[in-house]
Amino acid sequence: MTDVFGAPGVHWTPVSWQLRVMRRLGVLWAVDLALVAWAVAVSLLPALEPWRVEVAATVLVLGVLAWWLVGRGARAWAYAEEEDDLYIKRGTLVRHVIAVPYGRMQFVEVTAGPLQQAFRLATVRLNTASPRSRGRIVGVTPREAARLRDRLTELGQTRSSGL
Repeated sequence: MTDVFGAPGVHWTPVSWQLRVMRRLGVLWAVDLALVAWAVAVSLLPALEPWRVEVAATVLVLGVLAWWLVGRGARAWAYAEEEDDLYIKRGTLVRHVIAVPYGRMQFVEVTAGPLQQAFRLATVRLNTASPRSRGRIVGVTPREAARLRDRLTELGQTRSSGL
């Protein structure tokens, strides 16, 4: 059976490990916030006292599950620069592979929000004539994002000149 999510000979470039750290930090913040909110609720509403430990344990178990899923999800992001197309793969529970032809690219955008900047990360967005063939690569270093922007823009211009 052919694997539609990978091809032999394709060299996948993983995104930065900092993406995993950033997303796991978000999970820690969410778990901390949920536990603090639960502690406040228990202190204000004595009727919740019997479920104090059970709910806190559930939040912690869900936090551990989220920690694991976020780590796997961040590790699943990768891209491959082939001769005619850029391939982007992501997802663990629901896997996606997107092939964006260089000749269809209209412009390449690099963005980095405050949290991404703190972790020295950026997102590269590929915009094409069709909204269905857009792609994005999250969690690359700013240097790699600039390299991708320049290379993809150049390839897009050269390949689209024949249209």
